[in-house]
Amino acid sequence: MGGIYTGALVSTSLVYRSAGGYELLMRALYGRHYAARMSAVAAQVPDGASVLELCCGPGTLYRRHLRGRVGGYVGLDVNPGFVARLRRQGVDARGVDLAHSGALPRADVVIMQASLYHFLPTAEAIVDRMIAAAGERVVISEPVRNLASSGLPVVGRLGRSAADPGVGGHAQRFDEQRLDGLMGRYAERVLSAFPIPGGREKVYVLSGGAPTEPGAASASSGPPGSSV
Repeated sequence: MGGIYTGALVSTSLVYRSAGGYELLMRALYGRHYAARMSAVAAQVPDGASVLELCCGPGTLYRRHLRGRVGGYVGLDVNPGFVARLRRQGVDARGVDLAHSGALPRADVVIMQASLYHFLPTAEAIVDRMIAAAGERVVISEPVRNLASSGLPVVGRLGRSAADPGVGGHAQRFDEQRLDGLMGRYAERVLSAFPIPGGREKVYVLSGGAPTEPGAASASSGPPGSSV
């Protein structure tokens, strides 16, 4: 898989420079619903499934909700600090700029949390790649209420700058209508759709492309720290 990140992230916001800072912001945004947000996504992953998580950040979903009950896990992220930290913890994390990469590793379940907006205005391209990689299902949880889209200029600028993982700011965001419109392209694949507790994000669960073939590259293969 091409597009492996090797250079310096010159624009990374303070939030993305440490796992602690990132989780502090998430807790501030989601408040008492922070844990429920992760639980809602984790509940869509069957026991024993192999998992590929795109834009995995500091790996909170895996470390707190999936470790010990899934058959394999690979996390992909553009942020070298997050990737290095997860590798030190024995997690198979790989540094990849998904905007400039090819086919994804195969897995039973392919997940993306709060990162689909990074791929606007052509987010359907990454959704198509997720479906192609998923043997069983795709789980996308995306904010539909955002600080970055606030009508207050100062608040909006802060939200956009805080959300830069190191590849530039993203002015565009989803609201519920826009997310529903995108997912309408995949209506025949939608297994369920529901808001997380608190209503800040909406979860879509889609059927995967095809069963994982024996011997195919998957989220259960490759040593921790290997690159895609």
